[in-house]
Amino acid sequence: MRTIKDQALQQKFNELERKNKESLLGGGDKRIEQQHNKGKLTARERVMLLMDEGSFEELGKFVMHRSKDFGLDKEYYLGDGVVTGYGTINGRLVYVFSQDFTVFGGSLSETHAEKIVKIMDLAMQNGAPLIGLNDSGGARIQEGVVSLGGYADIFYRNTLASGVIPQISAIMGPCAGGAVYSPAITDFIFMVENTSFMFVTGPNVVKTVTHENVTAEELGGATAHSTKSGVTHFACANEVECITQIKKILGYIPQNCEDEAPLLNYIPGNEQRLALNDIIPANPNQPYDMREVIQGVVDTDSFFEVHKNFAENIVVGFARIAGRSIGIVGNQPASLAGVLDIDSSVKGARFVRFCDCFNIPLLVFEDVPGFLPGTDQEWNAIITNGAKLLYAFSEATVPRVTVITRKAYGGAYDVMNSKHIGADLNYAWPTAEIAVMGAKGAAEIIFKKEISEAQDPGAKLDEKVEEYTRKFANPYRAAHRGYIDEVIYPDQTREKLIRAFSMLENKVAKLPKKKHGNIPL
Repeated sequence: MRTIKDQALQQKFNELERKNKESLLGGGDKRIEQQHNKGKLTARERVMLLMDEGSFEELGKFVMHRSKDFGLDKEYYLGDGVVTGYGTINGRLVYVFSQDFTVFGGSLSETHAEKIVKIMDLAMQNGAPLIGLNDSGGARIQEGVVSLGGYADIFYRNTLASGVIPQISAIMGPCAGGAVYSPAITDFIFMVENTSFMFVTGPNVVKTVTHENVTAEELGGATAHSTKSGVTHFACANEVECITQIKKILGYIPQNCEDEAPLLNYIPGNEQRLALNDIIPANPNQPYDMREVIQGVVDTDSFFEVHKNFAENIVVGFARIAGRSIGIVGNQPASLAGVLDIDSSVKGARFVRFCDCFNIPLLVFEDVPGFLPGTDQEWNAIITNGAKLLYAFSEATVPRVTVITRKAYGGAYDVMNSKHIGADLNYAWPTAEIAVMGAKGAAEIIFKKEISEAQDPGAKLDEKVEEYTRKFANPYRAAHRGYIDEVIYPDQTREKLIRAFSMLENKVAKLPKKKHGNIPL
């Protein structure tokens, strides 16, 4: 028989349930309507859209905040502004937290943080990806240092989980202050155009301190972070697209660092790709789109580009070859002639390290004339930043294959997964030019005296350029040395790569025993 005390508790519970109408974390119809009017889904709607139907198991639904200061004792919501739990995406286990902006602006309290930390610990213990749907104004000011401590607890676990389980952050609304640093530590960040923002300090603070007038969108919107800062990897038109993209990327990556990425069934057929023979222009200075090469080599419609709008002189992304997930890094001759600069080096290094963390083989398409010269690059540490890409490739122990399509000049040849830094197989197309520098520049230096003393310096220069080109600007001298394993026709590339990655699938490589390396940050 129910006691009076039980009845009182039941009455209190019923009241709270009423406040949390439709099982959404607070606010009832009015706040839900406000959220929808902004073009945003609610926290729970996002989770249900992300997870396989009927698979989500919520944890901590009845948690409430503990603070009673500054009027917090008058407002309580079940869940304290965050939905946490686990479920499946395409049948694979994942853990998720989804912040609710309708409850105290999604601000992080002590209990809010504890719920997230619990999910992170479970994800680590069970070796499954963690997805954070972030929509938070930052720390809950009324709680003071305990909310700051909650952020630190999350940051610490983000760091411990890095390289152990995939961590994905989706920015679904304003994320300011401490709220941005957890996503920054995770592997991939998704943002939604016009409704999501990331900044350490908002426009009002910027105006007060620096007197700059800037909107939230200009300061930290999806476009700014996907094109200028490179903070976000994906800028999505709306929340539905964002969640769809998250589900797609999960298909290319394993559950954890000890697992392998999903292998799709593949029926071998004619692997020749004749269209590849016509991609490289006859003029060595004419650009082409490296994406055409990538799409001509990988399984149909399997290329999923990452960081598409940032540092466009390098292309990175996931694809499949004969059903096997691989990571692709390719110079992009259609942007800045494919040179390596600060942004492209960091972009490439970050992606290479992710693939190495999670056992995803690497395929490199190389057409690089060198590093970008200039005071801007030198003064902003192209040396240190370029070394990040060199370090990342050198450190990687996954299967690594390089295809040189055209130019491979100078130190950039070494950096782009050359045989000398541990690549397993290196192929070159007949159009490849492997040399210290371009033929014209080399001839002007080597034959400077002969050219200056010639009756017709222009004709002599052309003669020497032709001589240097014949001798060095081809793949055969490198092949004679064993730096190139085989010179292949473009239409053979796919078949060669299928065999190469199949041969390398059981590769074992061990680095020297150490706590960790000291990458040039």
